[in-house]
Amino acid sequence: MTSENRFFYSLCIAGSLAILSSTMSKNPVLPLLATSLGAEGAVLGLIASSSTIPGILVSLPAGSLSDLIGKKKVMWAAAFVFTTAPFLYLFITSPVQLMLVRFYHGFATAIFGPVANSAIVDKFPKNKAERLSLFSSFTIVGRSIAPFLGGSILILTSGFHEVYWVVGAFGLSALIAIQVVFRREGTAPSPSTRNRESAFSQIRGILGKRLIVIASSVEATQYLTYGAFEFFLISYAKDVGLDLTSITLISGCQLLSVLISKPVMGGLSDRYGRTKIILTGLVAGGASLLLVPLTGSFWVILALAIMYGLGFSTVTSSTTALVSDLATKSGSGSTMGFLSTIMDVGQATGPIVTGLIIGTALRYFGAFWFLGLSLIVVALIFAWSFSLHSKDG
Repeated sequence: MTSENRFFYSLCIAGSLAILSSTMSKNPVLPLLATSLGAEGAVLGLIASSSTIPGILVSLPAGSLSDLIGKKKVMWAAAFVFTTAPFLYLFITSPVQLMLVRFYHGFATAIFGPVANSAIVDKFPKNKAERLSLFSSFTIVGRSIAPFLGGSILILTSGFHEVYWVVGAFGLSALIAIQVVFRREGTAPSPSTRNRESAFSQIRGILGKRLIVIASSVEATQYLTYGAFEFFLISYAKDVGLDLTSITLISGCQLLSVLISKPVMGGLSDRYGRTKIILTGLVAGGASLLLVPLTGSFWVILALAIMYGLGFSTVTSSTTALVSDLATKSGSGSTMGFLSTIMDVGQATGPIVTGLIIGTALRYFGAFWFLGLSLIVVALIFAWSFSLHSKDG
């Protein structure tokens, strides 16, 4: 195995462990812990969203800093949070304390994600979409295992502390894995001039390119729909009378469709180009969302959930690589940090807006049509913008 592949697969293992640890800290234990502390209503919402705020605040600075001082030092900061945050849950006695710990814990993934993606972009410039997608699939494996493992521990022990001890063990494992990954990488960033530029000048360069902003908006919109669809599809399925087994199968198959298809779509993106792949995924995802509220059939909803998952993986396997292709004058860390910030804004916004629509007379029909039309509209803007770009070229 080449040194590049050793680095890549070690990073994939580190990412899987890190995401397993962070996901297990919230699913399914977090809402149960919060309610046991007396949290309700808006406080529950604040606790749920508090870990996403660091992604909006620090993903971009973390990525830019990794361009300036190297990936290793910045990754150590993420590893430190992954390791220390789980043990703080053991001392929580109030909802406010839980909110603060969740905020602190959010810095781990906010730093780790963009810097890991940046490292992959730097190592594999020719097949970065395929590698980024495969890395994402490894993290999805960790995210998928976490709820089952956390739930099993809760069932067996009936204790929150036992869950967070295990979360801490996985956080420590992630720290060790990150140390192994970057042991030989050193701190040396690329000596190129663009890495020495200030973060502000790099971001001005990113925001100054219309196509980068549009491609990033595609990513934000895709994650806006994903965060909402993942949450509200379950409540919709329950509302139309599906049982728990059916709901579990729908959720599991949708996740499995993303896990399996994402590396494949990334490889196709590297070989045949990004724009057609992205457009196909946007249309497929938008169409599936428009059709969901028109049916109550288990098999139809299952097929549409899989169709949405395939659309999601098709889009997100290419958007990160496309933004990297376009941001030729900015360091990879700044670029990945900017994209991660945009993604977090979309993912945090989606459930809030969708929930508000469901609370109106439009209910689920209006909510899913809002999500579906969002993808269709952004697909039209994306197609028009990149068509003009190709004509100009």
